[in-house]
Amino acid sequence: MKQILSIFLLATALVISGCASTTMGGATGSDRSQFLLISSNAVNAGAAQAYKKQLSSASTSGALNTDSGYTDRVKAIAKRLIAQVGIFRPDALSWQWEVNVISSDEINAYCMPGGKIAVYTGIISRLKLTDDELAAVVGHEMSHALREHSREQISQQMASQTLISLGSSLLGLGSIGSDIASSVSKYVLTLPFSRTMETEADIMGMELMARAGYDPTAAPAVWRKMVTLGGNASPEILSTHPSDSTRIANLEQHLPQVMPLYEKARASPKN
Repeated sequence: MKQILSIFLLATALVISGCASTTMGGATGSDRSQFLLISSNAVNAGAAQAYKKQLSSASTSGALNTDSGYTDRVKAIAKRLIAQVGIFRPDALSWQWEVNVISSDEINAYCMPGGKIAVYTGIISRLKLTDDELAAVVGHEMSHALREHSREQISQQMASQTLISLGSSLLGLGSIGSDIASSVSKYVLTLPFSRTMETEADIMGMELMARAGYDPTAAPAVWRKMVTLGGNASPEILSTHPSDSTRIANLEQHLPQVMPLYEKARASPKN
């Protein structure tokens, strides 16, 4: 009983010490309390190093910013989106944002912690993205960085490993117990948060693009295009991403909140 109590007290201490929100809510309420144990500086430093390595690899293979048309489009769109991040977190306006395009058929894009963006030409060409749809993709990826989802995932992993190690030791389960506990942690803790993070990035990204003067109806349109690509869809309950139908429904549900922002942005002389 004392051993179980020790584990419970440690878990409680970890949760209490690590709860905060990385962003203000904006119009869509993107301010869920997050579990954060590691510092932003540590995560951002690691991301900058990883991003540099990715760019170096792309440059060596001749794939970095080789298409000026795509590169100019992505950078112009990102610039407008970055100008709006202050609504969620003013400090992000002073991040060392970087935007690059990698020539590859891969359907991919990402924004590492601290604002390190990369967009693959495959997602633009294979989905035939309009500027509004491209803004939805980039806005989604930027939202992961603004919400510090990577930092949150690392914190979850740190807490999980600490509890698994302590629990196995106290209960005498050994390595087998650790393996079982790890699997339970994965499906009970990690996956639900990961789906939540994806949904947050969808909704927050849609607000970001609307504030930048891009039509938010393009966000669900991107996922409709994704559906047409086909492929084997995993059951949603075992996936780290919402299903396409759930994703589209969630985005459409929030359109009334962001359409006035888009209309206001479009009425502004700068757009």
